[in-house]
Order: sequence, then C-alpha cells, then structure tokens
Amino acid sequence: MADYEAVDDVIETVAAVAPDVRAGLPGRRLTEAGVENPSGETVTAADVHADELFFEALGAIDGVVEFASEEREAAVDVADGTAGEDGLAVAIDPLDGSSNLASNNAMGTIVGVADAPLPAAGTDLVAAAYVLYGPITTMTVAREGTVTTYVIDGGEMTAVEEDVELPDEPVVYGFGGRVPDWPDAFHDYAREVESELKLRYGGAMVGDVNQVLSYGGIFAYPALDSAPNGKLRLQFEGAPIAKIIEAAGGASSDGERSLLSVEPTDLHQRVPVHVGTAEYVERLEAALAD
Repeated sequence: MADYEAVDDVIETVAAVAPDVRAGLPGRRLTEAGVENPSGETVTAADVHADELFFEALGAIDGVVEFASEEREAAVDVADGTAGEDGLAVAIDPLDGSSNLASNNAMGTIVGVADAPLPAAGTDLVAAAYVLYGPITTMTVAREGTVTTYVIDGGEMTAVEEDVELPDEPVVYGFGGRVPDWPDAFHDYAREVESELKLRYGGAMVGDVNQVLSYGGIFAYPALDSAPNGKLRLQFEGAPIAKIIEAAGGASSDGERSLLSVEPTDLHQRVPVHVGTAEYVERLEAALAD
C-alpha cells in the first residue's frame, strides 16, 4: 500500500527543485559533461546538474527507499527497506530533451513513483508527472486516476486545470526518428495521419506530449529499422507518460499493448512509444498488425 503522504512529498519536492534546474540551464547551455549515460547518449553538464539536484532532494524524503535516473547505471538505495513494502521507488528523467539547450527550445523532467522495486511495471506506478520548462514552468501530475496541471512559481504549485482530459477533436501529431528508418507499416500510417492532423514536433518528449494533451492527437517514437525497440526508455519516459495520458482518457501502446502492461526486464530498457487520443492509437496498432 502506497504511503500517500510520501507521494505528495515527492510531487512537491519535484516542484520545489524545478526552478533550480531551470536556473542552472544558462550557464550549462553548450557544455558537455564528457561522458555517456547508460543508454550511450552524450550527457550535458545540465543533465548532470539536474540529476544531482533531484537525487539529493528526492533521496532525502522519508518514505522513498529507492532512486533511479536515466543518468545512472543502477538504482540507488536511499533508505533501508524494499520499495512496495517499506516505501516508494522514484524513477526520473532529470532533463528530457537536453539536446534542445543549444537551440533554446523546450525541455522537461519526467518522474514515475512506484509502489514496487525498480524496474517497475507501469501498473505499479502510484503517480507520474512531468515538468515542462516552457515560457511558463508547469507540472502535470497523474494520481488516483485523475490529471492536474499546476503552474510552478518560486517552487510553489498552483493548480490551473483539474480533471484534465484529451480534447474530443484531435489536432496535432509528432513522430520521432528519421523517416527513412521507419518500418513500412508505420510509414503508411504516418502518411494517413499527416493528412488529418497538424505536425507539432520539437525534439523533447515532454513538449511534444504536452501538445497532444492540450490539443488531442498522437505522439510516437516508433520502432525503427535500425532500432527495433525504439529510442525511449520504458522506466523513465514510456510508462510515466503513459500513466498520464491514460488517466486523461487517452491510450498508450508499444505497438501491441498498453505501455503500462509491458513487463520490465531492465532498468534502461527501450520500448516503442505511442500515446494520445485512443482512436489514433488503436488505428496504429491495427496498422502495425497488418
């Protein structure tokens, strides 16, 4: 049984740290850390800074026993006990879209809170959230079956929209990966979608998903010919975003099933990610099954 007070503490702590993450971006705009993360991607100094801030703050919460980050090889025990029995596990992408620093485009933070040891299945998530560092810093949170969007100002959260749901009339789409690397079935599906919806793709999952949540439609980073499991991580990106989108009345899929139903096998496991308006996700699964 989740410690709901600790869940609140995690969400409030993410909000409190977010302004410090944002404030640290200008001085680290073009600086690489000189290392790669466990997924083989170049790490920026901003990634490292954000990871350290969140690790220090979240690891100190009474009720959190395990912390994992996209920037760390393994989960870290931050207190005695086992997640699910004695406390919560937190998995975080500290700075989603950090490659956008060079062009000064949107970035974000993604967090999943699990009532089970990591790697945890999406069904073990008791809360999920993303912070969007846009013109305004906002945080969208899913817990107890509902979605709420907050404005973050000075580390304080103010709810600006409750019971968030995807609009009935979808408007936008955003698909990742190089077009020549898309499998034929996805390519054919994309050609249909682009005749119906408007393209919105900025290179940071949080920003692109927020477009879909705001206007309806679909975001996808599909399986690629060169990367059959896609690019995004189940633990740090796929499952938390799926929890938010599904709680808002949408759907998620790895191409065959809900991302919340994908069995985790590795902390840094990659998975194809498709999230958005249920009709478009269902059509995608049908197209990939043909």
